[in-house]
Amino acid sequence: MVFKADGERAQGRRWMVIVTGGALGAEGFFRADLSSAEACVEAALEHLAKQQISPFT
Repeated sequence: MVFKADGERAQGRRWMVIVTGGALGAEGFFRADLSSAEACVEAALEHLAKQQISPFT
């Protein structure tokens, strides 16, 4: 999986998270455009939890 936060985007949604990898199954991809890096991390972790995937194990 790859995590990327991009602070060079338009105001209001300056950060983007992309999570990709075979562990995500058929969808294999998650992206969110949010207002903070913290919100990006939270969204990515919530998505992984819904997929029953832990980045910590």
